[in-house]
Amino acid sequence: MTIDSLTVLFVEDDDDVRKGSVQAFELNGLKVQPFSRAESVLPRITFGFPGIVVTDLRLPGMDGISLLKQIKQIDETIPVIVITGHGDISIAVDTMRQGAYDFIAKPFSSDYLIEVTRRALEKRYLTLELATLKNALKHRDQIESRILGQSRAIVDLRRMILELADTDASVLILGDTGTGKELVARSLHDFGLRKSNNFAAINCAGIPEMLFESEVLGHEAGSFTGAIKRRIGKIEYAKNGTLFLDEVETMQRSLQAKLLRILQERSFERVGSNEAIPMECRIIAGTKSNLLELSQDGDFRDDLYYRLGVVTLEIPPLRDRREDIPVLFEHFVLQAALSYNRPAPDVPQALIRELMSRPWLGNVRELRNFAERFSLGMLNRADVPNGEQSIREELSLEAQLNGFERYLIEYALRTCMGRASLASEQLSIPKKTLYDKMRRLGIDTNEFKIASPEKQ
Repeated sequence: MTIDSLTVLFVEDDDDVRKGSVQAFELNGLKVQPFSRAESVLPRITFGFPGIVVTDLRLPGMDGISLLKQIKQIDETIPVIVITGHGDISIAVDTMRQGAYDFIAKPFSSDYLIEVTRRALEKRYLTLELATLKNALKHRDQIESRILGQSRAIVDLRRMILELADTDASVLILGDTGTGKELVARSLHDFGLRKSNNFAAINCAGIPEMLFESEVLGHEAGSFTGAIKRRIGKIEYAKNGTLFLDEVETMQRSLQAKLLRILQERSFERVGSNEAIPMECRIIAGTKSNLLELSQDGDFRDDLYYRLGVVTLEIPPLRDRREDIPVLFEHFVLQAALSYNRPAPDVPQALIRELMSRPWLGNVRELRNFAERFSLGMLNRADVPNGEQSIREELSLEAQLNGFERYLIEYALRTCMGRASLASEQLSIPKKTLYDKMRRLGIDTNEFKIASPEKQ
């Protein structure tokens, strides 16, 4: 985050003053969103909002003082600059007592407007940076015990979670099934400023349109058959908290359009109601698909993708961070032992080596299930094809290297449907070298020409 990334919400009902001021902001490289009424600004204000507010004192409808009071109720650290007429100086002084950052008397020069605004933006930037730093220091040890692993990818993931936790930025979490997308979403919530409010999660896969609207937006009594009483939807339930949309790539196109409008307007209506309710929650989405590619193919709205994917966090599959398998497995074994009230069994090193050579297509979830069966003493032939003796015996270094090499080659062949030429490119080795290794390890390409692992 930089000062230039902060936003100025500018409220002025005079068209000429508003247009001239907006031009001054933009010429000085400041991000600005203009409004003619205070009521239109409030849906944009959330706790931790990355910006400031500059508002005229006298406005149609809600005036500047009322807007100031409501902003301070949402987040008292947001700087609010009040613009006053020449005869309103005494009122302007009173607004300072009520928490305004500063006031500007009309008529004013654009240079003075920019000067006061920049000071307020600098104050806001320092406030947000200090809160982020304090949050990172406070939760550094906690997040390491929640998101386990010391691989570079996981260390970077934890750092980014703590950096983003206090912001309102929409986050898209990309990861294969079983990698822990909801865990990351909950961490963004729990380690941020919204932690004292609700976290709501909804799986978008296979939910009918009417049920989805009822779940997310809520409904009024009598709005449809079976709607006996008013229901508060997930967005409203997560007020000042977080709404997590998992498997967002499965959302129907009609629902994508409705979600896009909610994100743009920052307000929504319950099913069966015409009353607009401000959307005051943070949106985090999870997907196992590349939404950019889906949008390019016309299978997902590109405008919604850019709304959801302000920041993308990618969770690597377990096969790409094998060094984390030992600590994850031992953690899951201890958890299972506590859950089932059993003594935690010792984990043989030979078993760890066996686990590190596996593909883990089900990722961390599959590893957790294996750990639970191990804790219960329920490993079967499918879990350990060569029997328990294979776990206990200490393998030679050559045997371990051959086993790991076999895994890598077989996985590449499965992925390439048995085509050795493609597999050699994937492994970045000459085709002749690959054939030599396959002969030495007794690997036959015909075993992999049925289907890729994703289709099995």
